[in-house]
Amino acid sequence: MWRDRLEERLREQRQRGLFRAARSHDHQHTDLTTNDYLGLRNHPALIKAAIEATTHSGVGAGASRLAGGTLSIHERTEARFASFKGAERAILMPTGFHANVATLTALPSAGDLILCDKRCHASIIDGARLATAMHAVTLRTFAHNDAERALEIAQRHLAQAPESTVWLVTESVFSMDGDLADLPALAQVRDSFDGRACLIVDEAHATGILGPGGAGLDAQAGHAADIVVSTASKALGSLGGIVTSTESVCSIIDNFARAYIYTTAIPPSQAATIDAALTVIESEPERRERLGMLSRRLRDGLRGQGWQVAPYEIDPTPIIPLITKDSERAIELAAHLSETGFSAPAIRPPTVAPGAARVRLSLSATITDDELSKLLESLEGCRGYAKQSHDLPQ
Repeated sequence: MWRDRLEERLREQRQRGLFRAARSHDHQHTDLTTNDYLGLRNHPALIKAAIEATTHSGVGAGASRLAGGTLSIHERTEARFASFKGAERAILMPTGFHANVATLTALPSAGDLILCDKRCHASIIDGARLATAMHAVTLRTFAHNDAERALEIAQRHLAQAPESTVWLVTESVFSMDGDLADLPALAQVRDSFDGRACLIVDEAHATGILGPGGAGLDAQAGHAADIVVSTASKALGSLGGIVTSTESVCSIIDNFARAYIYTTAIPPSQAATIDAALTVIESEPERRERLGMLSRRLRDGLRGQGWQVAPYEIDPTPIIPLITKDSERAIELAAHLSETGFSAPAIRPPTVAPGAARVRLSLSATITDDELSKLLESLEGCRGYAKQSHDLPQ
């Protein structure tokens, strides 16, 4: 019976310590689960923009973008976001997951190779897998941040299929480790193939906090990428995926991205809050500065306690993983933090690789100095939970 089979899968998940369920945040706890890095989701300017857009244009767009659902607020926000990213054009989509799936299913053709960093987000992997089914595309991964391995795989593919394209995909800031991609090295891989390779960079965890004016790691690297996927659900405090690239790339998405063509346009309030977030990022740079200070202080403090975390000089991000030996230890460490007033998630397989379970600390500029001090106090003496062999800089 199908119900019995489902129940058996759930029992197995519980027995393996991997059962998950949505839980509401305890507002009496300091929130270390959030991706709202700049604390914008409650910013008065974003709330006001959402209310005004809803009052003026209603709660929904009413149709897909290509069938009458495009509103003036969509066009204004896209133009502004393209300028923010230094691109010719931008396309708004409901989520970052949506944007990755749309991009990776629209661009490749039969015989092409999608080549992803092994630690890329599930939305990238799922988009690439869907492309293999839709277009007879090959999907391969390369070892994390190993540009030399990416070059080898791409060379082998293009030797066998010289008329094909290699779609080289990475995150700029990896969501589980908080480390940075080597975009210049990947750009060199792309450039070595004389127009037969394209570099796609997911800037979900960099947009708003890294690079000049918060424009992202790609902007800091001199716009190494050909295509950038961003999200408004992290530092921009709301929701939405945004693809930025050339006019021709965006026109391909207009014409061939089924995930974009056949979905209703985002609500006017969603577009308005993205626009308002860009204004706040521009006018309140002290939010990025504080986030950087908090990240540096926490990383320094954890390293002083003996935790194996990367220094701020290497990974200047608000994502700090405390790697544990197994899932049970991650759950125990998360429970300890909860008992001392902090909400931090235990991240377990399949979100991360087997043997790489962790508690993921995610900072926001709204965290107070006192809260950060108490967090360090809570973690003092907890290194027994840590996996000592984790390969982070000492």
